[in-house]
Amino acid sequence: MKRAGRLFLAAVTVVGLLPAMAARAAEPHVLVATLNGVINPITDNYVSNAVDKAVAGHASTLIIALDTPGGLDTSMRDIIKKMLGAPVPVVIFVSPSGARAASAGMYITEAADIAVMAPGTNIGSAHPVSLGGSNPAPSASPAGSGATPAPDIEDQKIENDAAAYGRALATLHHHNADWVEKAVRQSINAPADEAVQLGVVDFESRDLDTLLGDLDGRQVLKGGRSYTLQTAHAGIERYDLSGFDQLLEAVADPNLVYLLFLLAIIGIGFWVTHPGLVLPGVVGVIAGLLAALSLFNLPINIAGLLLILLAILLFIVDLKAVTHGVLTTGGIIAMTLGGLLLIDTGFLSEAVNLPLLLLTVLTIAGIFFFILQKVIAARRQPYAAGEESMVGHIGTVRESLDPDGMVFVDGALWHASAASGPLPAGTQVRVLGLDGLRLRVEPLQQQSGTMTEGPQAASS
Repeated sequence: MKRAGRLFLAAVTVVGLLPAMAARAAEPHVLVATLNGVINPITDNYVSNAVDKAVAGHASTLIIALDTPGGLDTSMRDIIKKMLGAPVPVVIFVSPSGARAASAGMYITEAADIAVMAPGTNIGSAHPVSLGGSNPAPSASPAGSGATPAPDIEDQKIENDAAAYGRALATLHHHNADWVEKAVRQSINAPADEAVQLGVVDFESRDLDTLLGDLDGRQVLKGGRSYTLQTAHAGIERYDLSGFDQLLEAVADPNLVYLLFLLAIIGIGFWVTHPGLVLPGVVGVIAGLLAALSLFNLPINIAGLLLILLAILLFIVDLKAVTHGVLTTGGIIAMTLGGLLLIDTGFLSEAVNLPLLLLTVLTIAGIFFFILQKVIAARRQPYAAGEESMVGHIGTVRESLDPDGMVFVDGALWHASAASGPLPAGTQVRVLGLDGLRLRVEPLQQQSGTMTEGPQAASS
């Protein structure tokens, strides 16, 4: 009976709390996410989860605080598609002061239902980035014939595609499409106040609290549905990157991935060839795991990966084969191309930094060239083993030779026999040859031209 009574009281309590829980769930609240750093698959997945969380939690608005220098084109487009298809208003807030929405960040800002900037922030610099991380020159004004003076047809195609994409996003949200196109073609920038005046973004807000007040009551038309933002008194729910995602983001840098990959190859390779040295193997395995973790979260070009492995193989083979550096030269070319192709950048991402790439390639090539010179020099030395390695060496008699005794040659005692008669201890001798493990020696001629010992010296 007592147990039944407790169960009854618990059920009554739950039923009594249900209206309060439902009322609390019905209260308007906004989900605030933070998108900092380079745009990559980790941030792509993070924004996707933030959108899903906002929808599942019935958030009235998703606010993304943005501060980025740009990133991967594929990740940027995935983020934009997720934002555009989300059944909840998405607000991009370029903040805090000092933040920027550059390159891919500009596209994401223009894709927002409402784009806002904090004072002291800027937007722009969205010109496509070429392979290797360097920018082709922005397009100048069209020539008299109407053709642009872009140096390469591929650069023109990439630039035109980027400009059209930017214009489409800006037009969709009634922003200044002409300015957005200039940001793509000419890499122009605008601070927050100027961006508002030009119609690049919707308005300027000082901080999150001010933004919530400024957003309240605004109408958003999305997916054929009209949303009225209720943010003035809404609760704030924050959604941040997990600790593991932060680790992934820290190592998901093309330059770091490239260095970790090389370190893994060199460390493990050195360990395999020198099994007694454990430290290089441990360092190589750790670097390999971190590189694999990073490569899994970046769009990797398999051709670039294979070219780097081929380069290391060519370096090693050249130490064994008689090619006099031909394979090493091929390895330099393969490693340079592999580094350039390692990250599948699209047109808005930074690939492996070109100066870093050249520095590592030249350093590794220099080391292998140095080793190769030593190997070639060793190959050119005359063959010396067995008898040939001892003939002509100088030693000292330790036990008189009459005719046999002991001589000290090259740090070791040898049985020896005198070729020209008895020799007392202390006599310097020259090796004439070997009979098994016994040396044949003769007395060493002094600078005066006389012999140290022997019948010839006595007869003279």
